[in-house]
Amino acid sequence: MDKLDGMRVFVQVAEQQSFVAASKVLGLSAPMVTRSVALLEQSLGVKLFNRTTRHVRLTEAGRHFLLDAKRILDDLEQAEAAASGLYSTPKGSLSITAPVLFGQKHVMPILTDFLMHYPDVEVRAQLHDRVVNLLDEGLDVAVRIGHLKDSGLYAIPVGNVNVVVCGAPSYFEANGMPQKPEDLVEHEIIQPSSVETSAIWQFETSKGRKSIKLKPRLSCNQNAGAIAAAKQGFGITRLLSYQVGEEFQDGSLLRILQDYELEPYPVNIVHLEGRRANAKVRSFIDLAVDHLRANPFINHR
Repeated sequence: MDKLDGMRVFVQVAEQQSFVAASKVLGLSAPMVTRSVALLEQSLGVKLFNRTTRHVRLTEAGRHFLLDAKRILDDLEQAEAAASGLYSTPKGSLSITAPVLFGQKHVMPILTDFLMHYPDVEVRAQLHDRVVNLLDEGLDVAVRIGHLKDSGLYAIPVGNVNVVVCGAPSYFEANGMPQKPEDLVEHEIIQPSSVETSAIWQFETSKGRKSIKLKPRLSCNQNAGAIAAAKQGFGITRLLSYQVGEEFQDGSLLRILQDYELEPYPVNIVHLEGRRANAKVRSFIDLAVDHLRANPFINHR
């Protein structure tokens, strides 16, 4: 088995986080996969994986080599495709991640559109309300909401979203509508812990940022649950604007305290490889940028 084959085996073990699972994907025996990685480590002079009886995890050297190995294999795949006249046709497996509700509402329609355009591509979508490390988890593309901390990523801005306070018309009819942040202490509060991790809500005022300490009677770790409770008229909640865009449109929720909202959060599509990204990644990003920049639930100012 040559070094390129060894790289292919290494990448599959890294993505599957298992020698046995990688052997099944590759159609090789588990001992052959183990030997291939051992020979690659020997030729490089570094340890690529930390192995236990339960887990296989990349070492720091392995994480860096994974990026280089994927780039080399992608370049080879593109060169072979170019030689056969297939370079412009995306092929292979694409892995993406996005926040749960944003993914369900706004990314999945893009993925199905992408798959219909490119029948030779398979997509693995991971929806998490946490920041997923692309390199560590073998992912190609992420949709990120918030300010980026990892300078090693290539980012394409598509707009921004606001943190909004809202409630049902029936609730405001029965309890009145808050006119300023301080008024919230007199109201029933629904706390969506994935958006607001603290019961101390921050607002912008003419005198600077103001903190309001609240006592939520209902806390929910899923945004959809907080939305459902708010629509039923139980109380007031605070979410990201895209999460309740449809409710604002149909009038089932009303946006309040808009003059006190915090600075919007940017929405970016991020990936690792810049202009060197392969055809399937470039094609997906192009399609996603077009869709998200036209999305009425994302601000584009």
